[in-house]
Amino acid sequence: MGKIMWQIIENRNWENIRNTFSWVADMEGVPQDPIHHAEGDVAVHTKMVCDALVNLEAFAELNAQDQEILFAAALLHDVEKRSTTEIKSNGRITSHGHARKGKFTARRILYRAHKTPFEIKEQIANLVRYHGLPIWVFDKPNPQKAILQASLDVNTALLYMLSKADILGRTCEDQRNLLYRIELFKELAIENNCFGKAAEFPSGLSRYDYFHKLDGARDYKPYEVDRFPVYIMSALAGTGKDTYIRKHFSDLPVVSLDGIRRARKIAPTDRKGNGQVIQQAKEEARVHLRKKQSFVWNATNLTTSLREPLIALFQSYKATTHLIYLEVPYKELIRQNSQREFMVPKKVVEMMISKLDVPARWEAPVVKFHTY
Repeated sequence: MGKIMWQIIENRNWENIRNTFSWVADMEGVPQDPIHHAEGDVAVHTKMVCDALVNLEAFAELNAQDQEILFAAALLHDVEKRSTTEIKSNGRITSHGHARKGKFTARRILYRAHKTPFEIKEQIANLVRYHGLPIWVFDKPNPQKAILQASLDVNTALLYMLSKADILGRTCEDQRNLLYRIELFKELAIENNCFGKAAEFPSGLSRYDYFHKLDGARDYKPYEVDRFPVYIMSALAGTGKDTYIRKHFSDLPVVSLDGIRRARKIAPTDRKGNGQVIQQAKEEARVHLRKKQSFVWNATNLTTSLREPLIALFQSYKATTHLIYLEVPYKELIRQNSQREFMVPKKVVEMMISKLDVPARWEAPVVKFHTY
């Protein structure tokens, strides 16, 4: 079946799992709506999902590493129902947002506590994020776009299996209908040539336009002559952005938010001052953009909401934006940060880890990962 390079736990006995992971124990007593989950609380459901998963015929056909990835995703898929579950005034129980919040928690757990290789960590985090998509994809405004986008973040064949186990691992009257929806998801992925693989586009710019323009077409290939590259860094403090820039872009001008902040003696905690820093940085960037001159935008850029308007700005000047993400192992990050001239307090680093949203391949025309 192939060599296992990583696993979240060797002994899958449920009592061992419960005793090993506090976040599994936290699932106990978290209620679920009996209409959709008559089997009991989140812990009961999660155990049933794990059992259903390993009993799937398709699971047995996977290589050993993919089996471990899926099992970890099954364990973590409802990890944040503990924080999002509400009992409404009418008695109904909801947990809106648990999948998105669970992605961040899964990423943090795997990064800090389990020395998880980058690709495996992100596959699990995104399986957690998208685990409900196979059921709801046809309720999206554009199901095709939703499944193509998901395929760039996660293996849709593994997602199909996780979602199937999620339904088999519960007691509900509409189980047959939900399983049928999941089969339709699989057919949609096959039809769009993205089942078990990432969707393909004529170019990176074509991919970017498809996901960021209302009238974007998958097979459209934009005119790319006369475009010039612009580079946006994205990384936690202490990862080594400055070293990377010196090594790879020593001949390019750099727009550095930290540099501007230090020159103007503005504290990182000064919200108003930081707004002024960003405005100055954008003005510096526009000077380069008007000249069609390549440059590097150097900042942590930890969230999609921070990166999106920057990329849109650069693209509006007919640049080709290269989004470069750096990551080092947790212990190395802490060590490197402690040796920096301008060390970031460990509490702040931990806060950054908790809100980090690793760039997705659909965010920019070119997305590169330099990881361990």
